[in-house]
Amino acid sequence: MAIDLEQFKGIFFEESFEGLDAMESGLLEMNEGGTNLETVNTIFRAAHSIKGGSGTFGLGPITSFTHIMEGLLDEMREGKREATPEIINVLLESVDVLRELMTAFQNNEDPDVSHMEDLQKQLAVIRDSDAVSSAEINQDSDSQNSDESDEKETTVEGWNISFHPHEGLLKTGNDPALILRELSELGEITIEVDDSHLPPLPDMDPEACYLSWEIHLKGAIEQDQITEIFEWVEDDCDLELVPIYPARNKSDRRDQDRRVATSDDRRQENRRQEARRPSDKAPSKPATTIRVGTDRIDAIIDMVGELVITQSMLSQLGEDFDMSKLERLRDGLEDLERNSRDLQENIMRIRMQPISFAFNRFPRVVHDLSQKLGKKIRLELVGEETEMDKTVMEKINDPLVHLVRNCLDHGLETPEERIAAGKDDEGYVRLNAFHQGGNIVVEVSDDGRGLSREKILGKAIEKGLVKETDVLTDEAVFMLLFEAGFSTAEQLSDISGRGVGLDVVRRNIESLGGGVEVQSTFGEGSAFTIRLPLTLAVLDGQLFRIGGDTYVLPLASIVESLQIQRDSLGGVAGDAEVYRLREEYIPIVRLSDVFSTGEHLDDLENSLLVVVEWGEKHIGLLVDELLGQQQVVIKSLETNYERVRGISGATILGDGTVSLILDISGLVEISYSIRDALKPRLAAVNGRSLA
Repeated sequence: MAIDLEQFKGIFFEESFEGLDAMESGLLEMNEGGTNLETVNTIFRAAHSIKGGSGTFGLGPITSFTHIMEGLLDEMREGKREATPEIINVLLESVDVLRELMTAFQNNEDPDVSHMEDLQKQLAVIRDSDAVSSAEINQDSDSQNSDESDEKETTVEGWNISFHPHEGLLKTGNDPALILRELSELGEITIEVDDSHLPPLPDMDPEACYLSWEIHLKGAIEQDQITEIFEWVEDDCDLELVPIYPARNKSDRRDQDRRVATSDDRRQENRRQEARRPSDKAPSKPATTIRVGTDRIDAIIDMVGELVITQSMLSQLGEDFDMSKLERLRDGLEDLERNSRDLQENIMRIRMQPISFAFNRFPRVVHDLSQKLGKKIRLELVGEETEMDKTVMEKINDPLVHLVRNCLDHGLETPEERIAAGKDDEGYVRLNAFHQGGNIVVEVSDDGRGLSREKILGKAIEKGLVKETDVLTDEAVFMLLFEAGFSTAEQLSDISGRGVGLDVVRRNIESLGGGVEVQSTFGEGSAFTIRLPLTLAVLDGQLFRIGGDTYVLPLASIVESLQIQRDSLGGVAGDAEVYRLREEYIPIVRLSDVFSTGEHLDDLENSLLVVVEWGEKHIGLLVDELLGQQQVVIKSLETNYERVRGISGATILGDGTVSLILDISGLVEISYSIRDALKPRLAAVNGRSLA
């Protein structure tokens, strides 16, 4: 009986990606001087498993490539070859190639083997200790070798570049216009735009990229100069570079035309395949999986057993029910509620993953960029076991990468600059994760040059974001960095700042119901703090009423609730209402004003105030009535309607009505924006001011 191997392919890809992560971690450990036999064996075993599995599933390019890697690793394992930094860098690049091949096969796409072939030659040369010439490595015919040799000896006079962005490129914050502008600075450029995929105006998604470009770039330009420009978007586009050589004879011109024609044919075939796809906006993606410990599965099975017992008991009570069974019915319903809640909590735990899954990519990022920037950088990871929802973790990856790149590129100084400033020549970037209230907090910090308040404020005034007469705190000045298009960089770099602003980082974080803050001391370093909900699915909520409508606050963000006492009320220069709670003055946010209910109390005595956490501060929310507490299922408002400032989502209550879940950061922003309109009224209410 034939065995259908396709059912096991998903497991192979999952285990192979884990093996690649293990290989990368081991190579980075070796690069830092931690080479030992066990580390080499771990890397070898991972490569061997990938080679065997790829051979089983007929993935030839992966099999042949890992075979060469395996031979080199075997020599290192037997002590016949030293693990030099050059070899480790080539092996790290080989891991990247394997990821590219794996991803292509997983998505049922034809892999681009050009990068793989180049590295195969490098690995073969290393393996044979330079004893093998390029001609022996290359198995092509003599005529092909001759053609390649002639081309290498000829100066490139230009490039034909095919740039086909993926539909989601704009959502990553990248701007094709900036890329084309940088290309134009390299030489004489001719651009043809392809708008054949542009849909009718009513069907357009403003955040989708429908255009692609054919670019003719003339000049003696190195390929690396072009690939550096596209480095930030290499995973979000299809890119093809074809060199243009000086015409030597008709045969050469025909060869050049044939290369370009083959490129055009390939693109046309890709477009034909694209046209044959279903008209869904997003192409199908392989199903994602979560690895769960057996203890969590066992706990769920136990809960299901309890539910079955409770259901059986309630079914028996339902037969010939009379009032004498009422007490047993109540007990049964309480058991049902408790068991359902326990089951729900245990199921939610399945989605919780340690943030180390997100942190593990950064040792490689720091390794590569520290070499490229010529800086000595130490990466510190703290709180790697802190758990968060898998969906949240997947969406926070891009913002974290951008913040870390900014720290490496703009934050940390070169060794010479650090020594001149009285610091160690090695700087650090620290990622720290921990739970705080109902949120998970992720801090990205460095001990670099810090942020210049004067420079940021000057640029903001120049752009018209603030006025010279405005009085801003340091925190408010630093938050200007998150305005669209804001940058203080003197020039763009291929590490960060290539059309990707911190406004994209903030937008992505806020789309998860979170927020971001900045703290910095000039000359000492900076810290970016991201606050996110633990989960996007369920939360424990406090229900309350405003103007006849019911709203929900995350229970974990509530510090306490109290009745306002007149003696503790006050104002700050007639500008904002505050409440003195013990030794702290807490700003009051009138939710009736935020939601425009038309009700405004002049006398707040005995009104209800809910004190909540807002970052490291406290805010008082004025409500009409406190209701019960219950666990609510979060529904995305943005998915079903649109994003509304001050609202993080919605839920359906037990009576079928819809209740909005409040976003504290958004509420505070709205409250500040309407404060000026309320100043006359507040001045009349507050009979005195607090210093």
